[in-house]
This record gives sequence, C-alpha cells and structure tokens, in this order.
Amino acid sequence: MTASQAIVGVTRPEITAQVTRGAARLLAELGHAPLAEVTLPNGRRADLMALDRKGRIFIVEVKSSIEDFRADGKWGEYLPYCDAFAFAVAPEFPRQALPDAPGLIVADGFGGAIVREAPATPLAGARRKALTLSFARMAALRAAGVATWTLEI
Repeated sequence: MTASQAIVGVTRPEITAQVTRGAARLLAELGHAPLAEVTLPNGRRADLMALDRKGRIFIVEVKSSIEDFRADGKWGEYLPYCDAFAFAVAPEFPRQALPDAPGLIVADGFGGAIVREAPATPLAGARRKALTLSFARMAALRAAGVATWTLEI
C-alpha cells in the first residue's frame, strides 16, 4: 500500500474495482461492449474483455499496485485471445515500471483516458469467430441473470 492509499484508507481490492469500473466506462464511451472477469481458454482470467463495433476484441489487465504488476508476469498469455491489449492503472501508479509494448489506460472510478494506444495484432478468423460467439453467449447469460460473473469462453 502506498502512503497516499494509507492516508485515505483505500485497499488494493478497492483500487482494482475503481480502475476496472473507470476502464469499462472508457471502453463503453469508445464504442466497445466490455465484460468483466472473463476466463479464457488457457485458464487465464481477463479483468476486462471488450468487443468493438467492428468485432475486434480488446483485453484490459488491471493493475492495482506496482507489487501487483511485479507478482503477475502472465500478461503475455492474454495476447493470443485479443486484437489489442492494454494495462489499466490508477493515476498514481508508477507508469515507468510498465513495459512499453502494450497499450495503457489510466482510470479511476469515474472514467479513464488512453495514455498509449494498444498495438493492433489481428486474430485469425476462426479464433475470432469462436471467441466472439462465446463472448455473445456469456453476455446474454449474464444479462438474463443465469450465469456467474466468471464464465469460460
């Protein structure tokens, strides 16, 4: 926990929730349809997975602290399941610690901003179709209230 978090009493789970909410709001403003907590075929869980109007898949990994980032080196395992990948962090996160390659979103509980565009790495057609169909089914089941938040694609 950083000194500023200790002063206001914000926990890492609260930071994660705020950054996730802000990043999801940003994605929606940009025309994406985001879902939280999506389990991918390789067993990894994407904090946010979003589908844009053209059918491109965007995955966002939320990092609540530098310790969270350093303890989790799995972000490369998300790349085979998206057209673009970005980290989302709180405004006070030390951004220089993050790699330069992925995109970067800075967010709080109210919204966010893209600081660095996520490079495009288009998926193969068959994988995109399978992921898109699973994404649509997951969204429909959640909307109907008959699925848990984590549902495997």
